[in-house]
This record gives sequence, structure tokens and C-alpha cells, in this order.
Amino acid sequence: MTDWLALCRAAVEDVRGVLSELPQRSDREPVVGSGMGGDETTAIDAAAERVILARFEGLDGLTIVSEEVGVIGDGPTHVVIDPIDGSLNAKRGIGFFALSIAVASGPAMGDVDFGFVHDFGTEEEWTATRGEGARLDGRLLESQLPKEQIEILAFEATRTASVAEKAAAVVDLAYRLRIMGSLALSLCHLAAGRIDAVCSLKPARAVDIAAAQLLVLERGLAIDLPDAAPFAAAPLDVEGRSRVVAAGTPEVCRRLAHALSA
Repeated sequence: MTDWLALCRAAVEDVRGVLSELPQRSDREPVVGSGMGGDETTAIDAAAERVILARFEGLDGLTIVSEEVGVIGDGPTHVVIDPIDGSLNAKRGIGFFALSIAVASGPAMGDVDFGFVHDFGTEEEWTATRGEGARLDGRLLESQLPKEQIEILAFEATRTASVAEKAAAVVDLAYRLRIMGSLALSLCHLAAGRIDAVCSLKPARAVDIAAAQLLVLERGLAIDLPDAAPFAAAPLDVEGRSRVVAAGTPEVCRRLAHALSA
């Protein structure tokens, strides 16, 4: 039986080696191609993905879904990888970016059984196993849920124009905004009750959320894809895209989705 946690931790060390080999912005940010999802591939994205794929390539029965190379293999177990979630932060030396890995028994979001997110800024390890709860550094998250009245709302996948356009729509819903730069980590912070809701203003892909969404669900919180419902049926690929809303309750999720779509 595969020890997924051990493999994910080994992948963290692989990426840590890449960060050491590419220490400066000038090393990390050159564009070296484009990923299968259509986004630019930078040097740090390509290098991190390369070492992680090498870590997993010896395993049988896998379909690997990764941000830059797309889909590899046709096995029953799907491994969904975002080598650097928050790559702009990583390129600029801002300590809020993560490795995200999800393991699923099938091709849809509802099939994800294990999620792993490692924050390279705080060195916090976020994990979730279906039916067994969500954990931070091995300790079960079982207190401090998000507030139903949103004190802190995290906007993610944003440009200045998007924030200017949508901030007014949430004035009556959220007291303060945070724009942190990693959708996976923002969802983890929601699971820990550190923030109260998350919105991705730009359509996100499965690789961005596959691991962290399981932490959210294991805490009994709500998450939705307004542009690709139902959530559980969303494909684990690099083509599908949707905005993401997540909060403490389905009702707050609905109100946020409505506000952002107005």
C-alpha cells in the first residue's frame, strides 16, 4: 500500500532543493514555455514539476494530473499536483506559496481521498483524509470554525481591475479583505477558521483546489464552483475552470456567489 504522506513529504524536500538551486527572482521568473492549461510556465514552475514527477514516476496504476504537463498515464488512481501554488509569490520571494497534492480513486473532485498542502513560508503541513478529518502539522483541526458573519474574506487569483470591480459587491457581506496569493493556502486557512470565506475572482482549475478542498469539506464547511456545478462532479483535469467560493455555510457561499455574479 502506497504511503502517500511519506511521498508528499519527500516531494516537499525535492521542491526545497529547487528553491535552493534557483534562489533569486532572476533565476525563477524566466518564461520557459506554456503549460497544458494555457498559462505561462516559468523556470521555477518547470523545475518543481520535473522533480515531483520524477518522485512519482516509478509508481504503477497512476493517472498524474499536473499543472504544466497536463495528464500522464491512465491508471485508476489520480494524483493531482500543483508544484507551486502561489508561483508569483515564489518568484518574488514572498513567503506564501505551497506544494499541493491530491490523491483520488477516480477522475472527479468527489473522488479525492487524500489532500496534502505544504506552506513553504510557515513550513506548516496541511493534510486531510476522507472520513478522518483535516489536520495541521498532524493535529486534528476540531475547533475554531469560520465566522458566519464574514470578518475576513480572502480574494484570490486577482488582478487590480478584478478587485476594483468586485470589492464593492461584497461591502455588505465582508468587513475586511485579504489578498494573499495562494488559493490552496487560503482554503487551508479557511479550514482552520483563520479567515471566514474565500473567493477566486479568476476561474481556477482542479490542480489549484483538489487537495485543499478536502480540508474544507472534512471540517464540514461549504465550497462551490459557480461556473461548473455540481462540485463533486468537477473533472480532475487542467482544462476545466471555474470561479471558487468557500465559506462556513452553504448559505454564505450562495450569497457570495450571487454577489460576485451580479
